[in-house]
Amino acid sequence: MKLYDFAFSPNCRKVRAVAYELGVSFEPVHVDLFQRASRAPEFLELNPNGRVPVLVDDDLVLWESTAIMRYLAAKCGGGLVPATARAQAELDRWLAWQLAHLGPAMTAVAFERIVKRLTGQGAPNEAVIAISSADFAQLSKVLDAALSGRDYLAGSLSLADFALASHYSLAPLCGLSLAEFPRLESWLTRVLGRDSMRRALADAQAAMRPHAA
Repeated sequence: MKLYDFAFSPNCRKVRAVAYELGVSFEPVHVDLFQRASRAPEFLELNPNGRVPVLVDDDLVLWESTAIMRYLAAKCGGGLVPATARAQAELDRWLAWQLAHLGPAMTAVAFERIVKRLTGQGAPNEAVIAISSADFAQLSKVLDAALSGRDYLAGSLSLADFALASHYSLAPLCGLSLAEFPRLESWLTRVLGRDSMRRALADAQAAMRPHAA
């Protein structure tokens, strides 16, 4: 099994964290987004969208991070997926929320404050940062309220926790504060403290070393 990814990407780090949590072995193939490696013809043969991650398992070529997480969980007998229909609905709710709302808000700020600096694309657009930071704060308020009385998003530890925590782990680098959201902070500390997430975050740091020099 091969995983084509750029470990710094939150969509890649959530897949790595899930694989580590489930004990799934994979061969990583580094795709340097800053070098536009995802636009190379050989990569586009795997994913015509030119995005990471991509999982190759025998004759299966699977893109989209949520689909990859679901596939890994299914291969492991349903690990990190709740047993009841209601809890599964909670899982799907938060996976969709991350893709539709949290991801875009954080990506906009990350591009302005991190990607532009590392790729020499000019000064951050403060108007974009202001709008997306406000979106992030409102979304975090929603999540903080939802975490009242629960340790994890779907009751027990699930794919949703890894999906959201992988994005929230970028908040300090993006200059986004969680100080107003104590339940969210407590949950994030709990998830990021797992060995699987620690490994994924270490991978992310290693992927950025050549660009931080």
